[in-house]
Amino acid sequence: MTALRLPAALEPGRHEPLGALARDGGVNFAVFSEHARSIELCLFDAGGQRELRRYALHGPHDGMFHGFLPGLGPGLVYGLRAHGPYEPEAGHRFNAHKLLLDPYAREIVGQFGWRAEHHGYPLGHPDGARAFDARDNALHALKARVPAPVTDSPRKSAPRIALADAVLYEVHVKGFSKQHPDIPAGLRGTYAGLAHPAAIAHFKALGVTTLSLLPVQYAIDEPHLADKGLHNYWGYNTLGFFCPDPRLAQAAHRDDPGAVAAEFRAMVAALHEAGLEVVLDVVYNHTPEGNEFGPTLAFRGLDNKSYYRLVADDKSRSENLTGCGNTLNAQHPRVTQFVLDSLRFWVEEMGVDGFRFDLAPVLGRVERGAFEPQAAFFTALRQDPVLSAVHLIAEPWDAAPDGYQLGRFPGRFLEWNDKFRDAVRGYWLHSELQGGRVGRGEFARRFTGSSDLFFHHGQRRPTASVNFVAVHDGYTLHDVVSYSHKHNQANGEDNRDGRDGELSANFGVEGASEDAAIRATRERVRRAMLASLLLAQGTPMLNAGDEIANSQGGNNNAYCQDNATGWLDWAAADADLAAFVSQVLRLRREHALLHHGRWFVPPPGGRGDASVSWYTPGGAEMQVHDWHEGGSAAFACQLRCPDDRAQALALVFNPEPQPLPFTLAQGPWQLLLDSSGELSPNSQSVSLPLNVPARSLLLLRAV
Repeated sequence: MTALRLPAALEPGRHEPLGALARDGGVNFAVFSEHARSIELCLFDAGGQRELRRYALHGPHDGMFHGFLPGLGPGLVYGLRAHGPYEPEAGHRFNAHKLLLDPYAREIVGQFGWRAEHHGYPLGHPDGARAFDARDNALHALKARVPAPVTDSPRKSAPRIALADAVLYEVHVKGFSKQHPDIPAGLRGTYAGLAHPAAIAHFKALGVTTLSLLPVQYAIDEPHLADKGLHNYWGYNTLGFFCPDPRLAQAAHRDDPGAVAAEFRAMVAALHEAGLEVVLDVVYNHTPEGNEFGPTLAFRGLDNKSYYRLVADDKSRSENLTGCGNTLNAQHPRVTQFVLDSLRFWVEEMGVDGFRFDLAPVLGRVERGAFEPQAAFFTALRQDPVLSAVHLIAEPWDAAPDGYQLGRFPGRFLEWNDKFRDAVRGYWLHSELQGGRVGRGEFARRFTGSSDLFFHHGQRRPTASVNFVAVHDGYTLHDVVSYSHKHNQANGEDNRDGRDGELSANFGVEGASEDAAIRATRERVRRAMLASLLLAQGTPMLNAGDEIANSQGGNNNAYCQDNATGWLDWAAADADLAAFVSQVLRLRREHALLHHGRWFVPPPGGRGDASVSWYTPGGAEMQVHDWHEGGSAAFACQLRCPDDRAQALALVFNPEPQPLPFTLAQGPWQLLLDSSGELSPNSQSVSLPLNVPARSLLLLRAV
């Protein structure tokens, strides 16, 4: 870098796009700050260790600082210093002694470590975060590097999966392949490993269509984890919103941000070629800068008052609607722009097919913290010509007092439906639960798309409900039927972390058991839950590893377990269970009534409609008193299209610990699936009454 001829002065540049862009024979820089007096551009050597020169950016013009360096290009390493008031009581925390990472950095160089000088105040000072720290942190700060322009997008071969056909597969990039025996050792746990033919073969054999990746944006570990020698394995602590995390790249690429990005794009392209979509879990609700006692790394130093929500009557304090210390202020138009620019980058340059928004209500918080479904951010997102065409999935809760907003997201949003999870678990575990039992009515409501949450006068579809029985956050499905209590001691928080009271049952023994009867019961219940998930109306989401009976040893908060606890255990994989999941998803694909995409109507329904009817085990249509009967939870439903009798299907649910006789109306019927494995599907019609095995779901077709 010292051989470069650095210009004597910084020319006025363009105010857009934000960040650093190699163009017109030089590099253009644009930075937003509504309250800074001035911003300096600091250039460094290639290793980011020695500062070479500083330039004052031009501006501000409408809150934008900008400049152009002719004769320079990709590979230039830089940081920012923002000058302005250090007035915590007014919400301002400018400190030009702190080198700041450009929020729009496409490439990040350096290794982050928690050091006292990263804070804008002296740690331990009697005045706390109101004091001012004059130490320079540049030697240890992360820096941005100007990227080479991307000339080819992986989206050229992107599949377009209809929502009614979509099956989500929530997966951690590293955890999936880290112990996979058929993936080369050097690729395990990497982007390339997730796109290896052995991985793709597994996804295709299962029948999933869309990979929902846990966070892959550049994240850092929280200080309390670093102190314990642990890591934020899940990655919900994003600092670089335009960069793939180097920890998930091949070892040879990790020190080269450009190579990391290229590996990520190659992964997306390979998955697209296989007909698989890629959705990213993204964290636009908080940053690693934490509360008012946190470090000054980027956003806080550039414009704390604009980027973050602050307590209304004490601007020195961060408003914490996330449980992570701070809350991004998506209500601010420039912060809205930042999030949209980042999302658009991941679609256009990295090729992804959509996003799952962590703690999504934060993005709709307006004055006094109220959630507004028509907030400016949601309106802008739905109108964006790029983002309006990709999947949008909300985690519909945050840590605000009114944090639970399930069913209130607008437009095409899909939403994680935890009521489906609790209904399916409570229904199939009801014989083992003291509380949390679920009756026929609640189970039926969730199984048919949760119209009470998503119908919205017909404006939304059943596909808006993302159905799941287990996800990364909580027990694996194997552990749901193996543990009655969480076992999170390895997280170093004395088992206080993780969800208390999660619906689960151990069927007599906590954890692993050699008792054949207990093991058989657990397998029956697990298969019944999986069949309920994959045959229900809505958009099913499978937790990676549940198809092979993966366990985390009862840890229901494995966010910091970057080890065998958090990785899939392929050596113990249950191949028969994976084949069962594949069979159920094949049936879902083959029968339109199982992924209808529109709301069921009462029979007989009109042309093109599908109807659902509910029956007691005796074959009588369910009456009001049947829905409230507490004696038995077993029942059945029939799905029909009036213009196509061949599509008629019946589903039978028996969560009881003993077999029950069922009489099915309007037969004859052919058995397609018995989740228990006791009855074998065949081309002959079944005899009635049908003795339905204990703890089983049956699928039948009208002959």
